[in-house]
Amino acid sequence: MRTRDFPDAIVLFAIFGICSWGCQLTSAGSQDAAATTSSGGATGSGGAIDTGAQPGSGGATGIDGETACSGTSKLPCDVYADDGGPCVAAHSTVRALLGAYNGPLYQVKKADGTSKDIGVLTQGGFANADDQDAFCGSDPCTISIIYDQSGKGNDLTKAPPGGMKPTGDNEADANALPITIGGHKVYGVHNPVGVGYRNNKPSGTATGDNPETIYMVTSGGYYNGSCCFDYGNAETNSRDNGEGTMEAVYFGNCSLWGKGFGGGPWVMGDLENGLWAGSTNPYGINTPVTYKYVTAMVKGDNAGANHWAIKSGNAQSGSLRTMFDGPRPSSRYIPMRKEGAIILGTGGDNSNGGQGNFFEGVMTTHFSTETADTYVQANIVAAYGQ
Repeated sequence: MRTRDFPDAIVLFAIFGICSWGCQLTSAGSQDAAATTSSGGATGSGGAIDTGAQPGSGGATGIDGETACSGTSKLPCDVYADDGGPCVAAHSTVRALLGAYNGPLYQVKKADGTSKDIGVLTQGGFANADDQDAFCGSDPCTISIIYDQSGKGNDLTKAPPGGMKPTGDNEADANALPITIGGHKVYGVHNPVGVGYRNNKPSGTATGDNPETIYMVTSGGYYNGSCCFDYGNAETNSRDNGEGTMEAVYFGNCSLWGKGFGGGPWVMGDLENGLWAGSTNPYGINTPVTYKYVTAMVKGDNAGANHWAIKSGNAQSGSLRTMFDGPRPSSRYIPMRKEGAIILGTGGDNSNGGQGNFFEGVMTTHFSTETADTYVQANIVAAYGQ
C-alpha cells in the first residue's frame, strides 16, 4: 500500500479544518447549511474519523485551499472538474451537483401515466419538493426518471430484465422518503427489494481498465445482506460478464464474497462476482459504517496501475476515512474490463435483492486526488448538516 508522507497529511488536515470551520461550503442557492433530518436511517458511530491516506497516482494536481474556501458555490462536480475529472454522470433527487445546473433533477409519474419534471428552487440549489407535492397530492407517484446533470444524457430509468431477474424492476415510490436538509424539504430515492434503475446505453463513462471515481450518499440504517444495493459502473447487457466487468460502490452487510470487520454494514466495491471490502477477505480495516447519512466512495486508478480504493464517511460531519487503498483482489480483476453502464439499486446482472436509500451520486473518468475528495466531502457535509 502506498501512503502519503506525514507532513502532507498534516497540511491537508489543516486546510480541511480551515474550510470546515473558517468558511462555509454550501450549495449555491442554499441559505442554511445546518440540516435537520426527519428520515434516512439510524444514527451510529461507524468508527473513528480521520483524513485517510489516499495517494492518488492519477489526475491533476488538485485544488488549493484558497479556491475551495472562497468558492462556496463549488458543488461536487465543480470540484472534480477543477481536479481534472468532470462528472460524466450526476444523479440526485435532493439537489443540484453542479453550481450552474438549472434543469430537472427527476421526474415523477402518476398511475394514469401523467408526469412532471421536478427541478431546483434556484440554480445550483435544492429540489423543489413543493412541485412534487402539488402534482402528486394524495395520489400514488413513482420516480420515473432520475436525470443526469452532467450534460452527457446518462439518465436513469427503471432497470430492464437481466440475467438474474428476467423481468424488469420497479420504480421507487416518490413519496416514501421525505427528508429535510439545509432547511429544505426534499425527497430521496427509497429502494426496497425489487426497485432498480439503469442506463445500458451510457455516454462517456469509464470502460476497460480506465480510471473513475464514484460516490453516493445513502442511509446508514436501511440495508440488508442480499445482493446488491449498488451505484456505479456495470455491464451493458444486464448479464454477468465475468470478473472486472463492473466497478460500483455497494452498501450493506452481504458477506457472500467478501466482508470487512464485524457484522457490517460496509462500503465495498462490486467488481462482479465479488463484493470486496479490500484485497483480502475479511479485510479488517474496513469497519462498519452506521451514520444516519453515509458518503460511500469507490475509485479505480489509471490503466495498468492495479490500484483501487474505498472511502467512507459521515455525510453530516467530519472527513472521509480510507477503508482500503491497494491492489485488486486477484489476477481475475487485472486488467479491469468495465463496460460503462450505470446502475442504481441492483447488481450488474439485475440481482435486485438488496435494499437501500439513495440521495445523490456521481461518476467521473478520473482517479481523483485526495484534496478533491476532501472538498467534495466538505460540500456534502455543508448540505446534509455539520
